[in-house]
Amino acid sequence: MNVAGIIAEYNPFHRGHAWQIDETRRALGADTAVVCAMSGHWVQRGECALTDKWTRTAMALRGGADLVLELPTPWACASAETFARGGVGVLAATGVVDTLSFGSESGYLEGLRRAAACLDSEGYRTVLRRFLDGGLPFAACRHAAAGELLGEEAAACLGGANDNLGVEYLRALPPGMGALAVRRTGARHDGGPEGGFASASVLRGWLRQGKIARAEAYLTEAWQGDIASMEWCERWALARLRTMSLAEAEALPDSGEGLAARLLAAGRGASCLEEVYALTKTKRYAHARVRRLTVWAMLGLRAADRPAAVPYLKVLGFTGRGREVLREMGRRAAVPIVTKPAHARDLPGDGERLAGLEARCTDLYGLCFARPWTGGEEWRRGPVMLERREGRT
Repeated sequence: MNVAGIIAEYNPFHRGHAWQIDETRRALGADTAVVCAMSGHWVQRGECALTDKWTRTAMALRGGADLVLELPTPWACASAETFARGGVGVLAATGVVDTLSFGSESGYLEGLRRAAACLDSEGYRTVLRRFLDGGLPFAACRHAAAGELLGEEAAACLGGANDNLGVEYLRALPPGMGALAVRRTGARHDGGPEGGFASASVLRGWLRQGKIARAEAYLTEAWQGDIASMEWCERWALARLRTMSLAEAEALPDSGEGLAARLLAAGRGASCLEEVYALTKTKRYAHARVRRLTVWAMLGLRAADRPAAVPYLKVLGFTGRGREVLREMGRRAAVPIVTKPAHARDLPGDGERLAGLEARCTDLYGLCFARPWTGGEEWRRGPVMLERREGRT
């Protein structure tokens, strides 16, 4: 059995995501099993996921995935490089995934490989330092340094959100794992509807505005589940920023270059989260970096809370074919597999600590709804089990 891996947020799962899964099977064979490493309750943009990870898992399974594993929060709510390293780490630890499939604006795998090799070179690091000394945002410096070494045309892939992430996936890819770049079709990243597809960001906006029917035209099924929003946790965020010490803020990931102090000052001077972001952001500090730093502060996480590697594989859901993949993983996985919530309490070392941290992140996520959850949901909810309906490969 071929086993392909996909790293995603599915926030929410939509027709474009189902199309990628179908294209992966068209390229690798109809019997290919698809394993997804999916973000949990806090995502890369530095915000809460639209709805809970079990609801999103069920949508992904009904949309074509066979097995969904959790990408833990310390990697999910992080820079592109760290997000990619964590996602690839989850898939590699299964011992069964042989190909990584990812969306791409260009669909040109060899060009992405060239860019990845450039970013890993000593020459790139030397040129990057020169651009960083100019005070520009890291992403701009990265693009400029690659352009100087490769030429602007070859470095252009770093300007596309999916290609940029694809380059980071390739940098993290272990020996022996292949890659498949599925060319993105229809709506662009963060773009409006096009060709029967709409971007996840547009869909989130519609759903949070109550435009359910409009969003459903681009989803794979009718919408279900409560909708989470950062609006419900603004006072909690401000309280955290106003009571943190500078030492605590400097222990957050990516908080260097004076950003920690700037964030705390913004927390004292702002009356809502958007003001925090506006007051903190500068030409050097990208908006997404500020948002992620704020979420880490809210969750009480530190850079030290991210282990060197993902220490376990938490199963969020599976189909009948996914159960077969799990059996094979039982023989070949590099780390423990958690299929029952209580088993996470018995993990050794980093695993036990990360499981406890994830439970806290879920409890705090439960405050992002109009009607807050009670605590302990992480320890009560087991994997979603779905026997794939007929007519879907």
